[in-house]
Amino acid sequence: MNSITKRWVRGSLLVTILMCLVAEAVFLYYSITNYYDGARRAMTTRTSTIITQLNASAAQTGESQGVLLRRMVEQFTEKDKFELILVNAAGKPLVTSTGFAPDDSVAGEDYLEALASEKGEGHAVYRTAMGEKVMAVTTLLPRAAGEIVAVRFVTSLTLVDQSIAALVAFSLALVTAVVLFSVWTGMFFIRSIVRPIGEIEATAAKIAEGNLDTRIENKYNDEIGKLSDTINHMAGELDKTERMKNEFISSVSHELRTPLTSIKGWVETIAAIRDPADPNFRRGVQVISSEADRLYSMVEELLDFSRMQNGLKLDLQLLDLVAEVSDAAIMVERRVELEGLHLAYDEPEEPMPVMADPARLRQVFINVLDNAVKYSPPHGTVRMDVLSDGNSAFVNISDEGRGIAPDDLENVKVKFFKGKGAVRGSGIGLAVVDEIVTALDGSVDIQSEVGRGTTVTVRLPLYKRPAPSGAPPRGGTAGV
Repeated sequence: MNSITKRWVRGSLLVTILMCLVAEAVFLYYSITNYYDGARRAMTTRTSTIITQLNASAAQTGESQGVLLRRMVEQFTEKDKFELILVNAAGKPLVTSTGFAPDDSVAGEDYLEALASEKGEGHAVYRTAMGEKVMAVTTLLPRAAGEIVAVRFVTSLTLVDQSIAALVAFSLALVTAVVLFSVWTGMFFIRSIVRPIGEIEATAAKIAEGNLDTRIENKYNDEIGKLSDTINHMAGELDKTERMKNEFISSVSHELRTPLTSIKGWVETIAAIRDPADPNFRRGVQVISSEADRLYSMVEELLDFSRMQNGLKLDLQLLDLVAEVSDAAIMVERRVELEGLHLAYDEPEEPMPVMADPARLRQVFINVLDNAVKYSPPHGTVRMDVLSDGNSAFVNISDEGRGIAPDDLENVKVKFFKGKGAVRGSGIGLAVVDEIVTALDGSVDIQSEVGRGTTVTVRLPLYKRPAPSGAPPRGGTAGV
């Protein structure tokens, strides 16, 4: 598995190390160059001083420059740092400040560079016969002093190289410390991410196994904390859905058992009746028919739920909403009468065109009316209104029932939900209604007051006929 730690090592730590090494190399390059340039500048400055003093002394005393140069070499005071050498035209040393005859038999690179330079200066780094690393700087005199044509300074680079070695050691130690600190802080940071992610992973695995009461302890006020809260919320929603599903199964089982028991009982009763004119025979047939209708309705709800899970497929057609509402009212009218209720509906005269699936749209109104009938008190009124604001149509279905508790109102459109005062039913009727209306670009609004009743408002967009090409659009609603 490509872990976060491995990705961090490849993507961050290696880049940090590479940047540190590049910075170290650049730093050392400029530091070494600066040390060597410093040594060269020191000798060049001393040469300039000697030439200046030489010209001044020659002007004051009248002595030859050759004599003055030899005297300067003899009186040179920085013998512990530099060696001063007078060079002839062949580049060979004539006089040295140490008093020892130099072992140079040929002209040095510094002398040759000075001859080729416009400034008359040259320098070189080399090792002596004793193996000592030195730097030599040669400067040509403005005019020859006898056989002396140049002044040469030589200094040992041992101390310079020791300083450079100390600087290299210090800088490498500093880079190592920076890398180690980066590793330590990086690992600490990575662990602060990986550890809670591991806990989240373990908890998510438990949730996936069905332990929906498992929760993540949120210890962080960051993205990981938000992730923990999201997973906890997801687990809570899954737990709530699972409980509602179990309640739904229990409710459906009870709902199915009740009519089946009634049908079974009346079938046995009818089987024992020999005279078809017996009042109980007719009554039994009516009960069996009624209970069969209930079973059919529940099976349809179960099928609707299955279709919702697989995605609704709509057969959109241009319909008259008023006609569809009127058909739904006719379909429930008989049941309303049997329940001892009154259906109040004034059909609008003007059609209201909508794009909808006729079967689904009728199902929406049947489901809402079914709820209104179930929750209405004896001799109550179920009211239907169809209104329009020019852009949308509104179908209001109201009852005078017990109403819905405020705590339950926000969940009544959730699948399987059954409120505290719910009567018979599967708990998916309004969920199906909301699913269908939403698919038709509409909305379902539910207003309820405990003890006074409930009003369900279904809003659907009115169909607007497209204006003819080249003609300005006109207001109004097109007929169907």
